[in-house]
Amino acid sequence: MPETDLKDTEPHIPLQKTPAESPVTEPKKSFPRWLVGICIVALIAIGLLAGYASGMGQRMSAKNTQDAGQIDEQFQLGMQAYTDGNFELAQKYFDWVITIDSSYPGIVTAYSDLMMKIHATPTPEFSPTPVVSPTPDLRGAQDIFNTAQQLLNASDWNGAITNLDSLRKSFPTFQTAQVDGMYYMALRQRGVGKIAASCKDANLEGGIYDLTLAEHFVGTGNLDASAESLRAYARLYIIGASFWDQDWLQAQNFFAQVMAQYPNLTDSSCLSATSRWVEATHMLAEQYYAAGEFCKAVDQYSAAFTVGDPLNNAVYPSATEAANKCSPGVTPAGTAEGTGTPTFTTTPAAETPTTAVVPTDTPTPTNIPPTP
Repeated sequence: MPETDLKDTEPHIPLQKTPAESPVTEPKKSFPRWLVGICIVALIAIGLLAGYASGMGQRMSAKNTQDAGQIDEQFQLGMQAYTDGNFELAQKYFDWVITIDSSYPGIVTAYSDLMMKIHATPTPEFSPTPVVSPTPDLRGAQDIFNTAQQLLNASDWNGAITNLDSLRKSFPTFQTAQVDGMYYMALRQRGVGKIAASCKDANLEGGIYDLTLAEHFVGTGNLDASAESLRAYARLYIIGASFWDQDWLQAQNFFAQVMAQYPNLTDSSCLSATSRWVEATHMLAEQYYAAGEFCKAVDQYSAAFTVGDPLNNAVYPSATEAANKCSPGVTPAGTAEGTGTPTFTTTPAAETPTTAVVPTDTPTPTNIPPTP
């Protein structure tokens, strides 16, 4: 057999390759388990603290939101009751809102409007189109206009408004800008006159109503500053009167605001804002006295005596008694000699004469174009 064939029959033994020398590696160092634990615990603690802070912030925010939401809800319920004609229920809602936040937006206006509905004598509803009178006015437009202007110059606000109503009904497009300006003048002056009138002639609700109608002719928020101020404090007076015999602290609070700006402002009760505040202060002092808080009663009497008002004369004995109980064993100055009867030490202020609120002068209208 050929030698080449014998080689084919021999077992084939694979040659083994010598493995290449592998590099020697150092054993890996393991991260300390105790350090890992500390990191985990620290992360958990940070997470808990962050969660707690976030939770407290959310709780405080939720509480504030809830409080604001409750006030808003009570206000809206009051407005709904007012719209439905349930004035007694509306007053309860508004009273709660004022007690919690007397500066809540819209509460003063809403409350004064409610008091007007409850206490005021109904005022005829205003309409740009007057009610048809039984006897039609057959005068020409210019004649009616001239008559209205003459009545305005004579400060006859009712007569001027009657003629303007007739003019607008019969000739709705005649001298529109001038007629609007005359309406504003007449309603503005009549409203101020009702609020600023003395004693039995005062009609705060009717004055507020007239000024609100006047505002329609110049745009909301454009009522002149003097009339707007008088209307705002008339509303505060009405709110203060609504707390009369119900909540002397609230009555004192509202009349203090009115007294500071319009001390002689009054309603048909003939009690000025000053007298109202003094009487509310006396009643608050009596409440403190009845509760055994004699020093608080003395503080209230002392405050009342800083204002000159005839109502103070009747409460000097009560004030003296409260002063004695506030400081037992101390004889107040002014003790009547030989009687042992102490008198209140505060010297009453001189009485302030009560006068009517003086209406502002008739303003010169700037929105009435000259008559051709």
